Amino acid sequence: MKQAHVILASTSRYRAELLRRILPQFEQSAPAVDESPLANETPAQLAQRLATAKATAVARQHHDALVIGSDQVASCAGRILNKPGDAIQAFEQLVRASGRTVVFQTAWSLLDTRNNRQWCGIDRTEVYFRHLEKAEIHRYLDLEQPYDCAGSFKCEGLGIALFDRIESLDPSALIGLPLIAVAAALREAGVPIP
Repeated sequence: MKQAHVILASTSRYRAELLRRILPQFEQSAPAVDESPLANETPAQLAQRLATAKATAVARQHHDALVIGSDQVASCAGRILNKPGDAIQAFEQLVRASGRTVVFQTAWSLLDTRNNRQWCGIDRTEVYFRHLEKAEIHRYLDLEQPYDCAGSFKCEGLGIALFDRIESLDPSALIGLPLIAVAAALREAGVPIP
């Protein structure tokens, strides 16, 4: 079987930058998926459902491809944290996270449209925030402006200074795509990754 081309079912620059670490060539395609949570859906269930839905939506348009979908849901004290969109919402999220743990469920799904095989998984990352002063939060937001990031921080940037520690099996998952698991699935699907 010839090697299929890889498509990332996302327009996220963060996921694309991550995937480029292990795969120099791939396409990106925006999935048309309603991301609203279902009643009584846990953050992990939501993330996995959306990762699979995104891969499936893009896979319908391709017959010789490996399609990667991914989704991340952050929660703090049982409340889902969406992308803040602006400084006011980001400030409120970081005040709420101060001294607490934010849990990130980063799900992925790989669909092989040549034979309908599917691989999927989820990484749970716990981010332990140190106690943050309001002035620190304002200073951080002014410098990094992480308004397109769930949880209102960029761990690959200055946001790392907000934490006491991070617990995860895969550090790339917190940025948006668990590369260890995705690389293993791609290799199993026939993609040569070192």
